[in-house]
Amino acid sequence: MGGVLSHAISLIKLAQSIGARLHLAGADTQDTLINGLSTLVKAGNGQISFLSNKKYRSQLQDTQAQAVILHPDELSHCNCSALVMNNPYVGFAKAAQLLDTTPEPAYDISPHAVISENAELGKHVKIGANAVIEAGVKLGDNVVIGAGCFVGINAQIGVNTKLWANVSIYHEVIIGTDCLIQANTVIGSDGFGYANDNGHWIKIPQLGTVIIGNRVEIGASTTIDRGALDNTILADGVIIDNQCQIAHNVEIGENTAMAACSVIAGSTVIGKNCSMAGLVGINGHITVCDNVVFTGMSMVTKSISEPGVYSSGIPAYANREWRKNTVALRNITSLNQRVKTLEKSQQQ
Repeated sequence: MGGVLSHAISLIKLAQSIGARLHLAGADTQDTLINGLSTLVKAGNGQISFLSNKKYRSQLQDTQAQAVILHPDELSHCNCSALVMNNPYVGFAKAAQLLDTTPEPAYDISPHAVISENAELGKHVKIGANAVIEAGVKLGDNVVIGAGCFVGINAQIGVNTKLWANVSIYHEVIIGTDCLIQANTVIGSDGFGYANDNGHWIKIPQLGTVIIGNRVEIGASTTIDRGALDNTILADGVIIDNQCQIAHNVEIGENTAMAACSVIAGSTVIGKNCSMAGLVGINGHITVCDNVVFTGMSMVTKSISEPGVYSSGIPAYANREWRKNTVALRNITSLNQRVKTLEKSQQQ
């Protein structure tokens, strides 16, 4: 079994890797090692931090970090070594990847895994204990399957994709390369399809599947339903947070992001480069164009054809004020009628 690795990288190699210009301070040299990341307040020797919001500039001046990733405009406020670039937050993300110590979901093929003799495993595949790999499954090179996962009949998982523990991949599901799927997620379960026969629900078998592109990341405990007749499709670069629900026959375009607890009802098409904040609800059988942003708790009931930012969630405010406004809202119909009557009388 493997363990958590400790990584270290020199300042110059780190700067080159993230596309930054290195500015040395104090006793640092190009070969000074960085072995971790932290916040400006908590960082110490051997650690790197970042500043992407100027309101935290005071923390920059006092930080004990070995070096800080920052914008050129902030360099004069920095007393330690700096990695200077135009987008420090992207630099932080790249540095975090280089210094990542997250363990693998599995380190070898466990003798306690159940693998069909008819499954096809690529090179360097790793499968954790109690995982089940059914007949006809195809796993690409370097695929990692965590403990307790289920991969159903004829499912396909592409090169370098990782599944954390207890993920369920139903039959015929296709997952692309370089994907990451967090624990307890379910992909390919039945969509919510029923016909009502005089009060009795008749189940409609879901005959489609789920097709997931490359570089897709899916959070923990998210569910993605298989299509009823056609397929549910997530294009390349989509990122999905924890505890989201994507219903049958939904299509999500490239590089769209969906935050926690958001839901998309069946047969809806979401465009490219869209963003959904937390708790967004999107109705079924509608279309959302590219480059749309929904703020938190938005309820989307109609198709959207113009890019932009859309909102409908109501922020919390003092209960006393909310109670007064609720009473006023109850009376808005009668108030509207009174206004119309008054306007009509003034026109006569």
